[in-house]
Amino acid sequence: MLTDCYKRLLYVGGVKRNRAVLMDQTNPALRRETPLVQVVEASKSFFLGEQEVKALKEVSISLESGQLVIIKGPSGSGKTTLLNIIGGLDHPDQGAVYYKGKNMKQLSDSALTELRRKEVGFVFQSFALIDFLTAFENVEIPLRMMKMKSKERKERALQCLELVGLGRRAAHRSNELSGGEQQRVGIARALANDPSLILADEPTGKLNQETARHIMELLHRIVREHHKSVCVVTHDPMVCEYADVIYEMNDGEIRRETADHD
Repeated sequence: MLTDCYKRLLYVGGVKRNRAVLMDQTNPALRRETPLVQVVEASKSFFLGEQEVKALKEVSISLESGQLVIIKGPSGSGKTTLLNIIGGLDHPDQGAVYYKGKNMKQLSDSALTELRRKEVGFVFQSFALIDFLTAFENVEIPLRMMKMKSKERKERALQCLELVGLGRRAAHRSNELSGGEQQRVGIARALANDPSLILADEPTGKLNQETARHIMELLHRIVREHHKSVCVVTHDPMVCEYADVIYEMNDGEIRRETADHD
């Protein structure tokens, strides 16, 4: 049985100056300038009873290939809503989200599901592993969904576990692993389909500071050595030490900051 959050991602069907680039996809020269992900003036509201809550207010953000992007802010600031929209789990009420130049709102449910399976990896605060499955079997899940052949699945799952330093723990069930090890399995699973983008929702939220640093060092290495784009939402200031780009969210609005390191 899959956890609810993982079932959802498998089955659920910013910068203003770049807007012209996104609108004209007939020009090959313009296509080359398109960011991996571009959120353009996205707004999103929810209702709590009769009260409207504006989770996002004309948010624009760009995610480039080979960057570790941090979106920081307090609880309720709109971070997770933005992450869900970037990952295609939700759509903005207004504005648009483009993935490699494609308007995600214009994709069919099946095309959007296929995009998530092949292009996006998800890492969760609560790990979202299946307790009675081994680390290997948890990493294998997205590969089964892609109908990869058994031999290729085995090789890829073990390769991902080795990458996160857990090759020797492949046969251990997730409830036999520490919190840090479980999160590493979650990262290995996110890498299994060789995505262009990894989205991590508070990946250090349930870890102590030392283990949290190990997780961020791992994500940083994945960006540098494997040229993935990683977007992390967090309220932990330590996480920002690893950022190439930092955005801060507050009350549904966003602004870009400068990373403090080289």
